[in-house]
Amino acid sequence: MTGVRIAAAAAPFGRDLDEDFARIAALIDRARADEVRLLALPEACLGGYLANLDGGADGPPALDADGPEIRRLAELAGELVVTAGYCESDGGALYNSAVCVSDGVVLGSHRKVHQPLSEDATYQAGNGFTAFDTPVGRLGMMICYDKAFPESARALALDGAEIGVCLSAWPGSRTHAAADLARDRWKRRFDLFDRARALENQMVWVSANQSGTFGDLRFVASAKIVDPGGEVVADTGVGDGLAVADVDVVEALATARRSMAHLRDRRPEAYAPAGAPAG
Repeated sequence: MTGVRIAAAAAPFGRDLDEDFARIAALIDRARADEVRLLALPEACLGGYLANLDGGADGPPALDADGPEIRRLAELAGELVVTAGYCESDGGALYNSAVCVSDGVVLGSHRKVHQPLSEDATYQAGNGFTAFDTPVGRLGMMICYDKAFPESARALALDGAEIGVCLSAWPGSRTHAAADLARDRWKRRFDLFDRARALENQMVWVSANQSGTFGDLRFVASAKIVDPGGEVVADTGVGDGLAVADVDVVEALATARRSMAHLRDRRPEAYAPAGAPAG
């Protein structure tokens, strides 16, 4: 579908679910007033992220994928397509998960596959990347560190994703932290990954992130929208806010892929390591 107004949020979230829902409702109201159709909220916006990445942090409240909190989020979304992150409980296991909702229903979900530092002390890992259809186009989700691995976004692109949404709780550097967050080296990596994933897959890229501080972590915010040529078309910088842009998704992808189409020109047979078994 063409002519989509997209917003990516940079906002703080914590353990109090009522406060989180109040902030989510305010962001949805703001997006609706601006005629946004796709709103990306950050990783762990229902219940907050881990207080540290050392393996001993208390985690966020565990929620069921079909529980009242996800139903509440889906109702709040109304006609918007909204992506949001939460701690999912399933059979005693916990997952760092994302959900996409609209008009009271769940359209798609994702469990974070790649786990940085000691995140695996709290969460089990997901096992794949799958795109799904939405009213704003075919969409694929990933969470934070997932985007550091090019295979993640490539798997979504090969599954037909036109829009990639990455929900993050990406902090600034843990060592040699910059006094000016805008100059932080982990922020620079965050931005580079966003642009590279969009460009190499020639897809629309939507990046939401936590802002402010939580526990030992200081988040880089920097929510943004990147076009299929790798150009940032909207960005919040290191503060709270919504990055908003109008994107003709179909035309943007067609233009980017007209001459040098990265997916079409792949040579998978050339990528296997030397000596690896065929197939």
